Amino acid sequence: MAIVTERIPILVTAQEKARIAREAEAAGMSMAEYLRRAAAAYDPAHDARQFDAIAEQIIRSATQAERALDAALEAVAASERRISAMEQQHAPAPAARKRRTAGA
Repeated sequence: MAIVTERIPILVTAQEKARIAREAEAAGMSMAEYLRRAAAAYDPAHDARQFDAIAEQIIRSATQAERALDAALEAVAASERRISAMEQQHAPAPAARKRRTAGA
Protein backbone atom coordinates (compact mmCIF):
# COMPACT_ATOMS: atom_id res chain seq x y z
CA MET A 1 0.00 0.00 0.00
CA ALA A 2 1.39 3.38 -0.98
CA ILE A 3 1.88 6.06 1.63
CA VAL A 4 -0.21 9.11 0.95
CA THR A 5 1.68 12.33 1.50
CA GLU A 6 0.52 15.90 1.74
CA ARG A 7 2.26 19.09 0.80
CA ILE A 8 2.94 21.74 3.45
CA PRO A 9 4.07 24.96 1.82
CA ILE A 10 6.27 27.05 4.08
CA LEU A 11 7.75 30.46 3.49
CA VAL A 12 11.40 31.05 4.28
CA THR A 13 13.91 33.69 3.29
CA ALA A 14 16.52 32.97 0.66
CA GLN A 15 19.14 32.80 3.42
CA GLU A 16 17.07 30.33 5.45
CA LYS A 17 16.51 28.14 2.38
CA ALA A 18 20.23 28.16 1.59
CA ARG A 19 21.08 27.22 5.20
CA ILE A 20 18.50 24.42 5.24
CA ALA A 21 19.80 23.12 1.90
CA ARG A 22 23.42 23.13 3.18
CA GLU A 23 22.49 21.37 6.42
CA ALA A 24 20.33 18.80 4.62
CA GLU A 25 23.09 18.06 2.13
CA ALA A 26 25.65 17.73 4.94
CA ALA A 27 23.30 15.25 6.65
CA GLY A 28 22.83 13.33 3.40
CA MET A 29 19.10 14.06 3.23
CA SER A 30 16.69 15.87 1.01
CA MET A 31 15.40 19.17 2.35
CA ALA A 32 11.97 17.57 2.85
CA GLU A 33 13.41 14.69 4.91
CA TYR A 34 15.63 17.08 6.86
CA LEU A 35 12.65 19.31 7.73
CA ARG A 36 10.45 16.29 8.61
CA ARG A 37 13.07 14.99 11.03
CA ALA A 38 13.68 18.44 12.50
CA ALA A 39 9.94 18.91 13.06
CA ALA A 40 9.62 15.44 14.61
CA ALA A 41 12.55 16.10 16.95
CA TYR A 42 11.28 19.49 18.11
CA ASP A 43 9.91 19.29 21.64
CA PRO A 44 8.94 22.63 23.18
CA ALA A 45 8.52 20.99 26.60
CA HIS A 46 12.15 19.83 26.41
CA ASP A 47 13.23 23.37 25.58
CA ALA A 48 11.24 24.68 28.55
CA ARG A 49 12.86 22.12 30.87
CA GLN A 50 16.30 23.08 29.61
CA PHE A 51 15.49 26.76 30.09
CA ASP A 52 14.29 26.09 33.65
CA ALA A 53 17.46 24.13 34.44
CA ILE A 54 19.64 26.94 33.07
CA ALA A 55 17.65 29.53 35.03
CA GLU A 56 18.09 27.51 38.23
CA GLN A 57 21.84 27.27 37.63
CA ILE A 58 22.04 31.03 37.06
CA ILE A 59 20.17 31.66 40.32
CA ARG A 60 22.51 29.31 42.22
CA SER A 61 25.57 30.95 40.67
CA ALA A 62 24.28 34.44 41.45
CA THR A 63 23.55 33.45 45.05
CA GLN A 64 27.03 31.97 45.42
CA ALA A 65 28.61 35.09 43.88
CA GLU A 66 26.57 37.32 46.20
CA ARG A 67 27.79 35.38 49.24
CA ALA A 68 31.39 35.61 48.04
CA LEU A 69 31.07 39.36 47.48
CA ASP A 70 29.51 39.83 50.92
CA ALA A 71 32.38 37.89 52.49
CA ALA A 72 34.95 39.93 50.55
CA LEU A 73 33.30 43.21 51.57
CA GLU A 74 33.24 42.11 55.21
CA ALA A 75 36.94 41.19 54.99
CA VAL A 76 37.71 44.65 53.57
CA ALA A 77 35.66 46.33 56.30
CA ALA A 78 37.44 44.30 59.00
CA SER A 79 40.80 45.23 57.48
CA GLU A 80 39.83 48.91 57.45
CA ARG A 81 38.82 48.66 61.13
CA ARG A 82 42.18 47.09 62.01
CA ILE A 83 44.09 49.76 60.07
CA SER A 84 42.08 52.52 61.75
CA ALA A 85 42.76 51.03 65.19
CA MET A 86 46.49 50.77 64.42
CA GLU A 87 46.58 54.36 63.17
CA GLN A 88 44.87 55.59 66.34
CA GLN A 89 47.23 53.54 68.46
CA HIS A 90 50.33 55.00 66.80
CA ALA A 91 49.13 58.57 66.30
CA PRO A 92 51.11 61.19 68.25
CA ALA A 93 49.30 62.89 71.10
CA PRO A 94 47.85 66.32 70.19
CA ALA A 95 50.13 68.16 72.67
CA ALA A 96 53.23 66.46 71.30
CA ARG A 97 52.68 67.78 67.80
CA LYS A 98 55.05 70.49 66.74
CA ARG A 99 53.49 73.77 65.72
CA ARG A 100 54.80 75.67 62.77
CA THR A 101 55.59 79.26 63.40
CA ALA A 102 55.46 82.01 60.83
CA GLY A 103 59.25 82.29 60.73
CA ALA A 104 60.00 78.64 60.44
